[in-house]
Amino acid sequence: MRREWFWYAFSVCLTTGLLAWLGLTRQQVLAVAGFSAVLFGAIFFWERRLTFAFLGVAGLLATNLLDVPHLVEFAGLDIIVFLIAMMIVVGFLEDKEFFEHLIDRLLVAVGPHPKRIMVLLMVVACVAAALVDEVTSILFMTAAMLSLIERSDLKPGPYIMMLVFTTNVGSSATAVGNPIGVIIALRSGLTFLDFLRWAAPITCAAAALTILLCVWIFRRDIKRLKPVLSGRRGERQLTRVAAMDHSTRRGLRQSSWLLGLTIVGLVLHHPMEYVLHLPRNTMLLGVALIGAGVALLLSGDQARKLVEKRVQWWTLAFFLFLFASVGTLKMAGVTSVLAQHLVHLAHGDVALLMTLVAWASGILTAVMDNVLAVATFVPIVHDAAAMGLWTTPLWWAMLFGGTIMGNATLIGSTANMVAIGVLEQRGKPSVTFREWLFPGLLVGISALLLANVLLWLQLPLMPR
Repeated sequence: MRREWFWYAFSVCLTTGLLAWLGLTRQQVLAVAGFSAVLFGAIFFWERRLTFAFLGVAGLLATNLLDVPHLVEFAGLDIIVFLIAMMIVVGFLEDKEFFEHLIDRLLVAVGPHPKRIMVLLMVVACVAAALVDEVTSILFMTAAMLSLIERSDLKPGPYIMMLVFTTNVGSSATAVGNPIGVIIALRSGLTFLDFLRWAAPITCAAAALTILLCVWIFRRDIKRLKPVLSGRRGERQLTRVAAMDHSTRRGLRQSSWLLGLTIVGLVLHHPMEYVLHLPRNTMLLGVALIGAGVALLLSGDQARKLVEKRVQWWTLAFFLFLFASVGTLKMAGVTSVLAQHLVHLAHGDVALLMTLVAWASGILTAVMDNVLAVATFVPIVHDAAAMGLWTTPLWWAMLFGGTIMGNATLIGSTANMVAIGVLEQRGKPSVTFREWLFPGLLVGISALLLANVLLWLQLPLMPR
């Protein structure tokens, strides 16, 4: 514990000192110190991150670096409300065992072929992350994988890592696949259809590369699945599918319709806004709220339990105060200074600036978590826009830096920590930071390099 406190204090002082070297004013240095106190509190004391968020924001208020009106402005209530609504929808699907039955049917269809099974599961993880969100995807994919190997002596780590890698990459395809996608959509004005046009094709290419790398890196582990799959697993899965009662089938039908209509609504939210003469992204939030309302209606007496159990209030509260502390950097002018230095480093070249944003946000993601990294970069991009720069490519660069490089380390993404937490909770052999590092860096750097090149090739096509 003493060592953690030492590194916490050292990191806060080092970050504050390095940024002060850029020529910050006294007020800006204090704003950086307050933000760093929240940030490194989350990194070194993850289980108590909300404590540091409360105390950090209280300190910013007490020193007049942040006031109540700006706290409300920076807190990102639109993002929080969207995430609450989507968590309710996904929680309803989980309660109806929608995901488990989907996996069962896929396993029955493929048969006892190790490579096919793992490729299929990675594809499903990728698609599920894009359609719902990365945390939900990795939760049910981890459960499915552990169910598949439960009677064997295989270490689950390599198989879980493969699913995490594709989950993180897949979460970049849509505006709802990852909290950072929600942040970027709501802060940039980009629509769900924009994500499908500009992000999804690059995601598909990055996912294909990630799957190929995983099949090569973990080839020995995949071969070890053969004895497990050669038993009666397929027959057992078929029995489970056939044994569904009327209530279960009705729940699955309700889940399918709710998921399908919510996805259609999210895809078409921009045309609906045009027809109804609404501001941009109004119906992105509206569709999520409608979906959550229908889920609560169908839940009946279990509606309150659904909200209390499935919405991650702890995480959302942390996001709210994190966004407020990041907003302090903008209020104090720190992000403006950082934007000026980035633009100066790129000499005003958008392609070079896009590359700098992609890799800087990616490196920051690897050491602190992608939500924290992107929340830090959003005000910088806003300030770059205020300087008259074309920022559309920067949003996409930030998206891929935050999602793909989340694979680089064990703490790079919430999905990583959730998956490892499931292993520990079930008493399974976990994955160490060192075991994760080589495959994570190889997959993360390779996929981000590909995404960077594809973004660069599409620059002439992007609307200004």
